[in-house]
Order: sequence, then structure tokens, then C-alpha cells
Amino acid sequence: MSDSPGDGIPNVDDATEAQPSIARSAESIGPYRLLQRLGEGGMGEVWLAEQTRPVHRQVALKIIKAGMDTAHVVARFEAERQALAVMNHPAIARVFDAGATPQGRPYFAMEYVRGEAIVLYCNRHKLSLRQRIDLFLQVCDGVQHAHQKGIIHRDLKPSNILVTVEGDRPVPKIIDFGIAKAITQRLTERTLYTELGALVGTPEYMSPEQAEMTGLDIDTRSDVYSLGVVLYELLTGALPFDGASLREKAIDEIRRTIREVEPPRPSAGVAAAKAHANAAQEPSPLAAATAGELRGDLDWITMRAMEKDRTRRYASVSEFAADLRRHLENVPVLASPPGAAYRVRKFVRRHRLGVTAATALVAVVVAFGAMMAVQAQRIARERDRANREADASKHVADFLVKLFNVSDPSEARGNAVTAREILDSGARQIERTLADQPAIQSRLEATIGTVYTNLGLYAAAEPLLRRASATEQRVLGLDNPETLTTINALANIYWYLGRYAAAEPLYLTVVESRARTLGEEHRDTLHANYDLASLYLLQERWSKAESLVRKVLASQERTLGNMHADTLETMHTLASLYYRVGRYDDSLAVSTQVVGLRTRVLGEDHPETLQSSHNLATTYEALHRYADAEPVYRKTIDIRRRVLGDAHPELANTRFTLARMYFAAGRYPESERLALDAYPPMLHSVGPTHERTVRIVKLLAQLYDSWRKPDKAAEWRAKLTKDTPPKP
Repeated sequence: MSDSPGDGIPNVDDATEAQPSIARSAESIGPYRLLQRLGEGGMGEVWLAEQTRPVHRQVALKIIKAGMDTAHVVARFEAERQALAVMNHPAIARVFDAGATPQGRPYFAMEYVRGEAIVLYCNRHKLSLRQRIDLFLQVCDGVQHAHQKGIIHRDLKPSNILVTVEGDRPVPKIIDFGIAKAITQRLTERTLYTELGALVGTPEYMSPEQAEMTGLDIDTRSDVYSLGVVLYELLTGALPFDGASLREKAIDEIRRTIREVEPPRPSAGVAAAKAHANAAQEPSPLAAATAGELRGDLDWITMRAMEKDRTRRYASVSEFAADLRRHLENVPVLASPPGAAYRVRKFVRRHRLGVTAATALVAVVVAFGAMMAVQAQRIARERDRANREADASKHVADFLVKLFNVSDPSEARGNAVTAREILDSGARQIERTLADQPAIQSRLEATIGTVYTNLGLYAAAEPLLRRASATEQRVLGLDNPETLTTINALANIYWYLGRYAAAEPLYLTVVESRARTLGEEHRDTLHANYDLASLYLLQERWSKAESLVRKVLASQERTLGNMHADTLETMHTLASLYYRVGRYDDSLAVSTQVVGLRTRVLGEDHPETLQSSHNLATTYEALHRYADAEPVYRKTIDIRRRVLGDAHPELANTRFTLARMYFAAGRYPESERLALDAYPPMLHSVGPTHERTVRIVKLLAQLYDSWRKPDKAAEWRAKLTKDTPPKP
């Protein structure tokens, strides 16, 4: 059925499964000595080979079959090679090398996966329902990585997902990108196309749009469908459609079944599979799940992934995986069964002419009256809102005038009043003078609290934002946009102060309320999810952080575009995540891209550009590229000093990281100077017990120990338990 059936490393589902009796070959190709033919597909042979140089290892060598090296087949082969070469993920088989035999037959060497198909592995090891889903989520992460690289697999099935064991942990490996489709990049210089009328893929796992054979563009949602079928099989031990009976049908009937016939829900499927197994007096193919365990979330999630209409499917693999993680965490999932409105729309589509005629007259009669009523309500709401805003603006203006007023001009003569003193005075006056006007009081408290935050004065901002949040929830309601903005600002303060447990419920409140009132993909909802993902990152909850960051980034790229400031902020956080988990090469690639884009969009002096520059420098340092890191650190320090001032904690943070690098290089005087400059503003901003302050103290203690200045080392080490100023 496919233009390259079985292409790849064969396994239990392939007709060309490796046979133990295959004779070994002594033939060599370049640095590879062929050991055993593992099998063959529609266009290629796969050999187990031993690489002899520059390293010794076993590889899987894929070679175009003799007589099959037509221009079209060679183009497909090169596409598979290039598809794998651009990807780097633990769940995708790696490509090591590529070349051609002396006869000109193309080949490439890839990771030899010694494993078995994912469904067989799960059944043989009697994995529980939770273990199966956890393993499947690793597969989703690999496919999402391929999609981010612009590659659609188009033939995902258990035999192309092998499970191997690394240590004592099962690890899935996705193989066989033989019919992969590039969606954002050209993979080969040769002509590569799929002919109309050619059914590409494996029927049991094929998406309805693949079965169309009309030239309809295939996107990442086709892989979502195939993964839904794989999940169905993992949960139930059976396919949505019986493979043997499906393949017995004529081609048009196969296509009609895939496009139109609805399969049973997993809970119904597992009940049928177990009944069949009991009748045959054999053990159930799935010992871990019952219909009751699948009914509800897992039914909804699986059926949404397998929707015939791809617009109702999950928009991405990351969104699919995120819903599975919600199920595992016992929180509400996005998938839900079609409601009455959906059924009505289906009915209307089937009887469009009759429904249109029946409703036209009613629509004409009621339209005018409804329009007038809605318009009157809108005018009244806008009038009331304008009156409230005008009244609030007058009170705010009066307060600010009084804030800068002095009763006698001589009082101010010769005195310089700083912005910080004005802010402190205003903060003291708000609660005393505006107690009888809570809406105005909360607005001013939120405003001054935000200014304190921007100045890095987090401790001063916290009580103002806390009071403003409580007042706005009481006066305006939880779902009011102003209330949610203030709650988010208060969560950010707790984030800055390292009080993560206090920040998390506030971020969750904002996410849930904005999703409910604005929609899942509204810019404000996505930003709230981004803040929550950043918190998970700091808490080292890597899986939750990566899942949420990828979901937000995919939505922002789709709705806002790659150059939007919000999209770039999420890319910045993805680079930070890669750094925190030790994926420094990935972090460097994303950081370099973000610095370039933020410089172009925001300018090099913008605080967000400076954040990305700081991260780029730390990534260079982690890769031991110190000569690259130092000028980026220096430039970031110079601009932050000019833009933010010497007392800002972000400047202190960059000084600390460069001091740490100098210390590691034995440049003690430079390290000391930077660390001493970083300590006072960090202490003043977040306090002596915050991790950022503590690590500066630890660095200075280690520095003086290495510098053989024990008195100073002891002096700074004492600060870890008691905050005392250093001796001059």
C-alpha cells in the first residue's frame, strides 16, 4: 500500500523480519564490515555492520537495493537520510554517516536499535497502564522534536517505534523515516514527490487525509492521528479496525473505512478484546487496563487524536501529550466528548437546504429586535464604563498632584527629592487617604507596586500588590482583567523572592481564569502559561516545564508569529530549560537565534535582549568557550549598568556569573572585584537568604580560600548563617 513499505530496520510487523539463519557476509563498504542482513523493504536493504574506523561500534547500514536506484527511489532514500540527520533526540535513531558503495548505491549508517515493537514490549513485560502512557509520552516528545525540525513521519506504527533498555529504563526509538515529508525545508537536491493516487503509509495507522489521495496537504496532525492509533493499541491490545479484514477490501473501500467509519472507543475496544481472549481461553493482550479505567479521559483523549476532521484533532503532538499528562496528574483534560452544539452542526451540514429554508423567516423576524436590544445594552455599558473611568482618572490625578505638592515652596528649596522618596511617600499615603475608595486605592497600589518591581525593589512591592489583589477580587471580581493582571504581578514578586510555593497557586488561578474568559490561545492566556512554565523550570520540574513551554511556543508561533516579543520570550525560556538540563548545544542554538531576533526587534539595550545575551554568555561558559563568553558578559554588564543602574539585581547577577568564570580561570583580582560589586545590590533586593545572594557569598568564601586569605574566607563564610557587613 505504501510507496516504500517496510522501509527501515525491519521488525516483528514486517514481512521481511530478520531471520537468525541468514549467513554472514564478509563484504566491506568503506569503514563498515557487513555482518548480517537484517531485512529489506520496498527500496532498501538493512545490514548489521561493524564500523572499524574512526571508532569501533555496531551500526545499521541501509543500502538501496540493486536495480532500485532510479532517480525517484534515490530521492526518497536521500530524503530519509537528511530527515534523520537534522534531528537530535534520544527517542529518534541517530544517523552517523552517509556515502555510496563502489557500485554507486547510496547508503547511510545509523544507530543500531536492538529492541522490539512498543506494543509487544509492553505486553511481554506486562507494563501497567501508567507505565505504557509514560513510555508513549517519550515517543510524543520525539515526534514533536521532528515536527519542530520540519519533518512529518507519515508512517508511525508500533513496528517503527522500537523499545530498547538503557540501564534499567525502557527507551523508545523512532525509526523508518523512509516516507517522511519535509514541511518547512528542502531535504534533498533531487526531485522528491508523492504521486496522486499513491496510498502513502500503513492503512491501519493512516490518517483520513492521507487516504484522500487528492493532493490535500499533509501536516503534523497526520502524525497526531497515527499516534492516536498507537495509543489505542497500547491501551486496548487491539487496533481500531482489524488489520486483516481491512487489507482484504478493495482500495476504495479501505479509503472509505479510514475516512468515514468511526471506530469504537478504547473502553469498548478493550472490553471486546478481553471477551474475545476469554472465549479463546487465552490471556488478555492487555493485562493492565479495564474498560472502567479507560472510560472518560482516556476515551476522550484517544478519540480526539483520531478525529476524522483534522481541525477537531489536537493541533500538535505537544498538545496531545499535554492532555495525557493532565490525565496522569488528575487535572481536567482539554478533550471532551462532542456536545449538543457539535451534533446540531453535524445535522445542519447533512440537511443544509432544509434547515436554511426553515430558519430564514425566523431569523428575519427576530434579527431587528435582537439587534436593537443588544445595541441598547452595549451603549449603556459603555456609558457606565466611561463614567467610571473618568471618575477614577480624576481621583488618580488629584492624588498625584498632592503627592508632589508642598505647602511652602521654601520647604523644597535646596532639597533634592528622589523618585524612591516620592514612591515611598505615595505608598504610605494611599492606605491612609483612599480607604473609602477601594477601587482607586487598589489601582494606585498596583501601579506603585509595579514601579517598585521594575526597580528591583521586590520586598517593597509585595505588600502593595498583595493588598491591591485582595481589594480587586472583592470589588471587581476574580475574572476581571485588572484583577488578573495584579494577581500575576504578585506571583511574579514571589517568583523573584524565591517563594515558589506561594507563586504557583496564583499563576494557576490566572491561567484557569484567562483560559475560561479569553480562550486557550489568547495572548494573555499564553503569557500566563509561560509564567507558570518558568516557575516549573526554577522548581526543576523539567517534564512539566518543557511540555508547557513547547505548547505555549507552538501556539504563539501560530497566532502571533516568530518575530513577536512574546514568542521570543518563550524561545528564551526554552533555551534556559535546555541549559538547566545540560543540553548546552541545543541551548546555544536557541540562545543565538533569540539574541539576534531580540536585537533586531527590540534593540540591544532592551532588558529582554540583555537577558538573552546573559544566557548566551553562560552557555558559552558551560561549553568551555571562554573566549566567546567573556566579551558577551562584558557587553551585557556595560549596557545593564547604563540602562538599569548600578543597584539593579540583574546587573549584579551578570557580574556574579562573570566573577565565577574568572575564579575558575584563576583570575582572582577580577573575580573579587565583580563579586564584591554584585553583593550589596543583591542583598538589598532579595535579602541574605535568597539563593542568588547565598551563591555570591559562597563564591567569595571559595575565592579567598584559593587565594590563601583565610581570614577573609572565614568572614564571608560566616554570612551563610548571619548577615554582617564585611570589614573594610
